[in-house]
Amino acid sequence: MSTRSTPSATPRVRPIILGGDIGAYGSARAFHEAYGVRSVVIAGVSTGAVAHSAIVDHRVVPGIEDPAVLVAAVRAAATEDPAARAIVLASADWLVRTLVEHRAELEDVVAVPYADVEALDVMTDKARFTALCEELGVPHPRTVVVRAGADRAADVALTYPLVIKAASTTEYHHVEFAGKKKVEVAHDAAELDSILGRIAGAGFGGDLVVQEYVPGGDDQMGAVNLMCWPDGAAGFGLFGEVLLEEYTPGALGNSVAQITGPNAEAVEHARRLVDHVGWAGFANLDVKRDPRDGVYRFLELNPRVGRSGYSVTAAGYNVARMYVEAFLDAAPREGFRAGDAEHLFAVVPLALVKRYVSRAQWERVRRLRKAGRVTNPLLYRVERHPRRLAYLAVAMGNQFRKFARHHPGLDPAAG
Repeated sequence: MSTRSTPSATPRVRPIILGGDIGAYGSARAFHEAYGVRSVVIAGVSTGAVAHSAIVDHRVVPGIEDPAVLVAAVRAAATEDPAARAIVLASADWLVRTLVEHRAELEDVVAVPYADVEALDVMTDKARFTALCEELGVPHPRTVVVRAGADRAADVALTYPLVIKAASTTEYHHVEFAGKKKVEVAHDAAELDSILGRIAGAGFGGDLVVQEYVPGGDDQMGAVNLMCWPDGAAGFGLFGEVLLEEYTPGALGNSVAQITGPNAEAVEHARRLVDHVGWAGFANLDVKRDPRDGVYRFLELNPRVGRSGYSVTAAGYNVARMYVEAFLDAAPREGFRAGDAEHLFAVVPLALVKRYVSRAQWERVRRLRKAGRVTNPLLYRVERHPRRLAYLAVAMGNQFRKFARHHPGLDPAAG
């Protein structure tokens, strides 16, 4: 896949992006850098990440969770410019699923660059994903699957501490309760029973994945980003080493600072997974290095460009260009390419990163900053709207307060 970031002379591209988070803005920035176009960003509410942006046509569409509303909004945006080729991306798992399930109602006017429902079901259900890792010999934590409201800690024959996650992020998206977290940690059977009861009490009756906790903090986390051709073969892969993650309950585990670079073993494991199911489009796989043996264990797959997906573009491999080349240009499929560029992606101030990383990590950050290889996707030179600049100043300042409140300052499994 071509990874050039220079403007193209091909016919106009019309990007449509669903959701308004940092990931959505990062995708819009990638399209603007590659093709000089504004992206239509559709969300249920106005969000600071995309509001007042020079590169975004931000459209608030109430009721976007209704598939009929979503389909109508995408079709309207896709057909406004008949001379342009439209492509639609989603910045949340449930939005990806809606696009895939309603592909037949969209693909006559817009490219839907995602895998089919069967592949989506296998790879985004954490229970089935773990089973696939077992089948293919891909490293992963010891895991059991329990049913919310039916199983108890006595049914879980694993060693504490344990990590608890909903098998289906899409199903869990629709459940709301006080103290809801993306990921829970239980240190003993009583705490596990309490967590299971709280989730079941909120009305969630689906599967929960319970995994043995892999020791280590943020600096043991990583990500493999892959781009796959429409025929299901991986075309590009890049590893990212996490330095710092979010700790607010609703965003727990999201990477806010990571350094891209080579990791042939992790990328090859990820490639085997996606090639096995015939994945198409982007995939982001979360991994964690086990300090006991140095092996990166695979945790889950996100079926989209995530919040940190701009790390790939920042490193010099423009994601938008890959999408257009594969799904709009129908370019001949090339062999697999693994990226190796070292670049720091950060959505928080570097002064904050310095507070929470080791001295050795900070020396790497300083070296990359000196070499001009540091990017915050939100800080784009074309953005000059006073209200947007004010939002960014406040948002960056709030990061210090947010981390002071939520960051544990130690391994979360230690209590």
